[in-house]
Amino acid sequence: MKKILTSFLAVGVYLTPVTVMLMAQPTWGQTQNLRSQEAERLLEQGIKLTQQQEHQQAIQIFQQALTIARELKDQKHEATALLGLGFNYDRLGEKQKVLDYFNQALPLYRAVGDRSGEATTLNNIGGVYSALGEKQKALDFYNQALPLRRAVGDRSGEATTLNNIGGVYSALGEKQKALDFYNQALPLRRAVGDRYGEATTLNNIGRVYDDLGEKQKALDFYNQALPLLRAVGDRSGKATILNNIGRVYSALGEKQKALNFYNQALPLYRAVGDRSGEATTLNNIGRVYHDLGEKKKALDFYNQALPLLRAMGDRSGEATTLNNIGGVYSALGEKQKALEFYNQALPLRRAVGDRSGEAGTLNNIGQVYFNLGEKQKALEFYNQSLPLLRAVGDRYSEAVTLGNIGRLFQGTNRPDEAITNLEQSLQISLEMRRGLQRENRQKFLQEDSVYATALVDVLINQNKYNRAFEWVNIFSTVDLADYTRLVNAKVANPEAQQSLDDWSKKNQQLEALRQQLQSDQSESLPQQIRQLEAQVYSQAENISRRFPEVAELFETTPIDIKNLTSSIPAGTVVVQPVLLTNVEDMPNNIAFFIFTKGELSVIKKSINPTEFNKLLTKYLEEQVQNDTDASYAETGGELYDILIRPIEDKIKALSPKQLSIIATGQLRHLPFETLYDSKTNQFLIEKYPVNYLTRISNNSLKSLDVQNAVSPKPQAVLAFGNPVPSDPQNLPGAEAEVRNIKEILPDSEFYINKEATLERFKSQALRFSFLHLATHGCFQAKDCKKVNLKNNTLLFADEALNIANAALLGLQGTQLITLSACQTAVDTNVNGEGIAGVAYIFERAGAKAVMASLWAVEDEATQELMVDFYQNLKLGMTKGEALQKAKLKLIADHRHPFYWSPFVLIGDAR
Repeated sequence: MKKILTSFLAVGVYLTPVTVMLMAQPTWGQTQNLRSQEAERLLEQGIKLTQQQEHQQAIQIFQQALTIARELKDQKHEATALLGLGFNYDRLGEKQKVLDYFNQALPLYRAVGDRSGEATTLNNIGGVYSALGEKQKALDFYNQALPLRRAVGDRSGEATTLNNIGGVYSALGEKQKALDFYNQALPLRRAVGDRYGEATTLNNIGRVYDDLGEKQKALDFYNQALPLLRAVGDRSGKATILNNIGRVYSALGEKQKALNFYNQALPLYRAVGDRSGEATTLNNIGRVYHDLGEKKKALDFYNQALPLLRAMGDRSGEATTLNNIGGVYSALGEKQKALEFYNQALPLRRAVGDRSGEAGTLNNIGQVYFNLGEKQKALEFYNQSLPLLRAVGDRYSEAVTLGNIGRLFQGTNRPDEAITNLEQSLQISLEMRRGLQRENRQKFLQEDSVYATALVDVLINQNKYNRAFEWVNIFSTVDLADYTRLVNAKVANPEAQQSLDDWSKKNQQLEALRQQLQSDQSESLPQQIRQLEAQVYSQAENISRRFPEVAELFETTPIDIKNLTSSIPAGTVVVQPVLLTNVEDMPNNIAFFIFTKGELSVIKKSINPTEFNKLLTKYLEEQVQNDTDASYAETGGELYDILIRPIEDKIKALSPKQLSIIATGQLRHLPFETLYDSKTNQFLIEKYPVNYLTRISNNSLKSLDVQNAVSPKPQAVLAFGNPVPSDPQNLPGAEAEVRNIKEILPDSEFYINKEATLERFKSQALRFSFLHLATHGCFQAKDCKKVNLKNNTLLFADEALNIANAALLGLQGTQLITLSACQTAVDTNVNGEGIAGVAYIFERAGAKAVMASLWAVEDEATQELMVDFYQNLKLGMTKGEALQKAKLKLIADHRHPFYWSPFVLIGDAR
C-alpha cells in the first residue's frame, strides 16, 4: 500500500481541438500580373496541403506566397498567407509564432474592408489565447468575431465561434453555459454540412459530460464524432477523439481499454506531424503504465514525450513530464534520481506560473526527504506547498499535503500535531466525498485510508478511544453511503429526492471546477471554487436537516460515541475489529472496539498482515465455500486465535445474550460464527447468537432502543418463491420453502411462479412485518451470468427489482426481510460492500433487519434452515436466537459450514 500520495498531471488529459480555425477562402479575380497569379496559385496549394494535414509543406508554400504578396504590396493576399502560416504553426504547437502571424493579418483585413477575414482572424487569435490559458482574453476576441460573422451571413464561421465560446466557458467551469453555446453551434454545423465541425462540437459536448462525471454520455458523444472524422479523413481530429475515449476508460479504471485507444491515437498524431498530440498521448500512455505498476514502461513513454515537449518549447508540458519521471524513480526507490527530476520541474513550473503544479512538485520533494529520513527538510517543503495549494483552491492536494505533515509528526513523536493535521486532511477528503463521482470515492478508499489508519492508531496510542472510534464509524458509514450512490439508491420522499438531484448537479459543477485548476491559472477560479463549495456544503446540511432519510449520505461530522453507546440494548456486546496495517513506519496491529450499553473499551494486538491475508483468502475462497474440504476447522481455529482470542475474556466477563459484529473491508465477507475454538472444540455460534450491524449510528440504533427486549411472535409472513420456474433461474426447493412457512404460520401468504410479481409484492408488503423472498438476487459488482441476472437486482416473475429503488417499497414497518437464494461475490482481494451494502440500503428504506446469504447455497439446505428459523420464531425466540438454534441443528447433523454459515442476520437481532 502506498503510504503517501504524489500528484501526477498528465499533459493534455482533456485534449480537444481548441478551435476550428477556418481560413478565409480567397476569391480570385482576373489578373494579368504573372507574379500575382503565382501568389494565388501558391495560396491555393497551401490551402490544399493544409486540408491534407501536410503542415510543414504548407508552411513552405505560404512563406513563398507571403514573399510575393509583400513584393506586390497586395494586402489581401498577404493577410491570407499570414493566416495560413498561423494556422499551420498552430497545428505544430508553436503558439507564439501563431499569435505573431495572426496579429500581422488582422490590420490588413481591416484595411481592405474584408469583414469575413477579420472575423476569422479574431476567432483564431481567441483560439491562441484560449490555448495559452488566457480565457478572458480569448472570450474578448470571440465576442468581437461573432457579430461580424453573423453580419456577413457566415453560418459556418458563426458555428465555429459559438463552439469556441463554449470551449472557454467549459474551461472556466461554467458547464451549462458551455452546453448552451455548443447546442447553438451543432445545428448550424449540420445545416451547412460541415462534418468536421459537427464532429468537433460533438466531441466538445462529450468533454463537458466527461467533466461532469457522466462518463456514458461522454462516450456516446465521442462515438458520434468518431465516424464523422473518419469520413472526412481528419487523422488529427480522429486521434483527439481516440485520446479522449482513452481518458474516459482510464478514469473508469479500465486501463487496458484506455491503452488500446491511446495506441490507436499515437500513430495518427505521428502521421500528421502533430507533435503536441503525440507528446500528450505518450505522456498519457506513461500514466496508464504507472497506474498499472509497470514503472519501467511508464519511464520509457515519459522519456519519449520529453524531447518533443522541449522541441516545441512547451515548458508546462515539460515540467509535468519531468515531475512524472521523478514519480517513477521515487516509486522505484531511486530517491536521489527522483530529486534530480523534481528539481528540474520546479523552476519550470514557477516560470510558467503553474502554482498548482509547483505545489505538487514541492510536496513530492518533501516526500522524498521524508523517505530519506530527513524529516525537517521534508517539513520545509510541505510547508511551502500548503499555502500555494490553498491559494489555487486545490483541496484534494491540500488534503494530501496535510496528511503528509500529519504522518511526519506521527513519526517524530509529536502526537497532538499529528492528530490536528491528519484530522484536517481527512475532513477535507470527507467534504469532497460528498460528491457522487465514483473516481473520488475510489481515491479516498484506496489512498486516504493511509491517513485514516494513521489517525486511528495515534488516537488509540493517546488513549483517546472515543475520538478514535468516531473516525472509524465515519469511515464505516461513508463506505456504505458510497455504495448507495454507486447503485443510485433512491429515497421515498419525492421532495427529498428532487433536492438531492439538484444538489448533485451543483456538486458536479464544483468537481468540474476543481479539475480545471490543473490547467487554468486565472486568479478568479479559486475564489469561484470557494464560493461554490460553501453553497454545496450549506445545501448538504440543509437537506440533512430537512430530510433524515438522506442525512447519512452527508454524514461527515464525528458523532458523540457516548450518545450512541447508550442506545445499545442491555445484554448486547458490539465488536468492531479494525485492521491498522500496511502503513510504512507504523507497526501492524488489529484494534478491537468493544461496546456495551454506555461503555467503550479498546484492545490492540499485533498482526502479520501478509499471513493473515493468506489465511483469510484460503478460508473464504477454498474451505468454507467448498463442502468437500474438511480442513476448515484448522484454519478457522487460526482465525479464532487472531480475531476472537484477544478479546475472549472481555466478552465472557460481559456475559452477552447477543454478540453483534461490525465487519468492514476484508472482514466483511467472513462468517464470524464459523470461527473455531480449538480449546473447547466449539464454533463461535455455539457460544453466542451472532448478528451483524452495518455500522453504529443514531439511525441504526433507534429501532433497537424503542422496542421491547423480546420481539412479539410473528403472526404472518409474506413469502415469494421461485418466480421463474425454468433454467437457469429455477428454484424448485424455494416453492417448498414458502409453503412450509405457511404451514408454520397459517396467517401467512405465499406466491410462487408467475404470481410472484413485483407489483404484487409492492401492494402486499405494507400489510406484513416479515417479508421472505426465496428468489435469485445478484448483489455483486458484475452481472450474475449463471442465473442471467443483472447486478444489484432481485428477481420477480414480471420484472427484476433494482435495489436502488428499495426505499420506494414501503418497508417502514418491516421487522425482517429475508433474501433467500441470493448471490454475492466473496472476494477477499477487494473491499466490496457485498451483502452489507445491500442490508444498508434496505435498512435506510425502513427494514429493521435483513437476513441474506454471503454466497449461493443449494436450495434444499436453504429450505431446511429457513423452516427451522421460522419454527423457532413461533416459539418466541428473538431473531438472533432463532437463527442460532437453526444453525446449531445443522451443526448437530454434522453439516459442513458451507450449508449453514452463509446466512447472516444484519440489523436488529430481537
